Amino acid sequence: MLLDKKRRLGKQLEELSVGESIQLTERIEDKDLLLYLGLTNDNNPLYIQHDYAASTAYEKPVVPTIMLTGIVTSAISKHLPGAGSYICAQTFHFPTPLYHYETVQIQLTVENIDTINRQIKVKVEGLNSKEEIVLEGTVTAVPPIHPK
Repeated sequence: MLLDKKRRLGKQLEELSVGESIQLTERIEDKDLLLYLGLTNDNNPLYIQHDYAASTAYEKPVVPTIMLTGIVTSAISKHLPGAGSYICAQTFHFPTPLYHYETVQIQLTVENIDTINRQIKVKVEGLNSKEEIVLEGTVTAVPPIHPK
């Protein structure tokens, strides 16, 4: 059973440093969009209908912004600080849409370490293949607390 397994936890607060960062690259494919749509029942035609999207200022289907947010929260859980982390706040802006079949590069950088509240602030920036900003913001997370 998954819950019975001992898992390696991410970095504790004391193991992190300001400026520490990771970069990940994700390509958005049909399977990703179909999973999102199936989970959320969000059938916005701007996300899935090429003919509708072609009639808008966007000209082609866009990736739901919550999918980009999901990539970020997954990166927090997997890498920085890692497994056992808890996200307590997030603020994002999406100045340029990301389109289907595009690749996004997301950079996460520890911007601040609050030892009193045991939280870190992570700066987030996502770029499309043209190096346009498709995602920017911050995440406040509580690093994992290792059991005694």
